[in-house]
Amino acid sequence: MQTMVLRALFGTALIAGVSSISAARTLCVNQGGTSGCYSSIMAAVAAASEHDVIKVAPGTYSEDVEIGKSLSLIGDNRENTIIDASGVANAVYIDGLDHPGLRAVVVSGFTLKNANFEGILVTNSADVTISGNKVTGNDKGLNPAELTCTGIPAFETAEGFDCGEGIHLSGVEHSIVENNDVFANAGGILLSDDTGATHHILVSGNVVRENPYDCGITLASHPPATQTGATAPLGVFDNTIAGNVSSRNGLAVGEGAGVGIFDSVPGAKNYGNVVIGNKLTNNGLPGVALHSHTPGQNLNNNSIIANQISGNHADTDDAATPGPTGINIFGVSPILGTTISQNIIKDETVDVAINTPSEVDVHLNDLLGNMTGLANLGSGKVDATENWWGCAGGPGSKGCSSITGSNVLVQPWLTKPF
Repeated sequence: MQTMVLRALFGTALIAGVSSISAARTLCVNQGGTSGCYSSIMAAVAAASEHDVIKVAPGTYSEDVEIGKSLSLIGDNRENTIIDASGVANAVYIDGLDHPGLRAVVVSGFTLKNANFEGILVTNSADVTISGNKVTGNDKGLNPAELTCTGIPAFETAEGFDCGEGIHLSGVEHSIVENNDVFANAGGILLSDDTGATHHILVSGNVVRENPYDCGITLASHPPATQTGATAPLGVFDNTIAGNVSSRNGLAVGEGAGVGIFDSVPGAKNYGNVVIGNKLTNNGLPGVALHSHTPGQNLNNNSIIANQISGNHADTDDAATPGPTGINIFGVSPILGTTISQNIIKDETVDVAINTPSEVDVHLNDLLGNMTGLANLGSGKVDATENWWGCAGGPGSKGCSSITGSNVLVQPWLTKPF
């Protein structure tokens, strides 16, 4: 009897699910508004019901597309389906600030260009997928001479110097940014907590390149926006940055890491993030940079694993490193639980730089810079056992990279590459 009841309940749920899915419609957009299609994307969005699909034909659509309901917005092809946001704020804004509880939005298959601020902005939403887009030439409101951005919304609390970058998620959870080509914006992809905590985001398979004023991929804990009612930053945590290419970012002003994980003000929280399997080359700051600039910040339990890192630049200001650097861990606050493992680092003056009063673990990496494999610039201990230093003789041997600083444990080391 119990089995029959469970099957009956499952069947009822399945029928309800099928009915819900079948109720969703597919709307179409083309430039002529022919064959029952809409002539603008915003007209289709306004007409759409929850969970509808909007398919957009090739062409150039001069719009600022605002989405406040669950729907899928699908372009024919990112090479020929273009949202040109010249003179307006964003190409696409998924607006959960004004539509609380917004979730299940997909944007795929577009070129998004020429916005004053972000190509794609997402606020206070969940289950969002941004995939297969080309995001280029945005952040037009940036004044490069002063690194200010006139007119950017007040809820973006620390975006004056980059106009929000190409893709920006704030207050977003359990979402995906994948397989996008993000180039020639002020910066690349930004996860921040201006309007709410941002967590459980997968940033995967993107090519982020030649964004001249900021990092390729940034995780930044900012001051909270006034409307949140919060008095301290809300946090950027448990995000995964996997399998991306981040190259030649931040070269105009020397401000762009391949991947940057940053705390800004006291109380900022940026923890439990994983940077894995990325290729990080020729950026204006280190390949991976972690910065905690004041006491009372949380930059703990971040992991940097199995990345290919080469040809990046030195870090600057209070986080300065003594030359081009692969990975830099800088913390005025103790940075606890950092793991650096299985990375291949070459063509850097300093492969790994550490400057924090807490212990950092560095294991199973190939440190191939042939200069300084590890520089301990601070007072904390570094456990750097089980690394390959470029030769079997270990750090400082002929042909091997070396160590600078004290309180570094290196034995045993690997006698062949990991």
